[in-house]
Amino acid sequence: MTLISPDVIAELAGLSIGAGGFLMLVGFLLWGFGWRWHRFWVVFGFTAAAGIIGMASGRAAGGPILVMGLLLAFAGGVLAIELAKVFAFIAGGIAVWFAVQTVFPQGQELWAVFLSGGLFGVLLYRLWTMILLSYLGVVLSWHAAFGMAHASGNYDAVAWVSENAFAVNGAVVVATILGVLMQVVTTEKPEAETKDEKPAKDEPKDEPEPVWWKRIGLQAA
Repeated sequence: MTLISPDVIAELAGLSIGAGGFLMLVGFLLWGFGWRWHRFWVVFGFTAAAGIIGMASGRAAGGPILVMGLLLAFAGGVLAIELAKVFAFIAGGIAVWFAVQTVFPQGQELWAVFLSGGLFGVLLYRLWTMILLSYLGVVLSWHAAFGMAHASGNYDAVAWVSENAFAVNGAVVVATILGVLMQVVTTEKPEAETKDEKPAKDEPKDEPEPVWWKRIGLQAA
């Protein structure tokens, strides 16, 4: 199993330099700034996925394809932030369920395993989102880079990736971890929520009370 697919590289070899560079730029933004703009990426992902599903459903049902796609894309974009936690719960539960099922094939009470994994998925939502966005950025940018290198004709990227699948997978894992660290660095720190947390300014010192002749505007002799 290769995380960088040779078949996808062969398909992307036909892209122009501009399209390949755009994919690499998007991948870099996902890799290094994913969590900083995670709301945008979540809404964009849900909107695109819902639009594709809507168009496919409209084509299968024989209805208006464009209307179905637009309506479902709009609904997905509006509900994206709320549905993100639900999908995190489901994804975490399924991942832990499969892991336990692989280690303990005869395990019982897997519903508790699913619920526990779902809770961890929600509690570690920020970490899982960083990992996912970093991984997507690495996969997208590397596929585009290998495709452009293969299209040049001087380098057979498809054969090289197929022959060095283990090394490529390890490099993808390392790059994903570095992307998570990069997102931690580039995340904006929240400002102080209340004015009480800000350092207080030095209060002016109390001046001595003026004597009686200064009160009436006279000066000392």
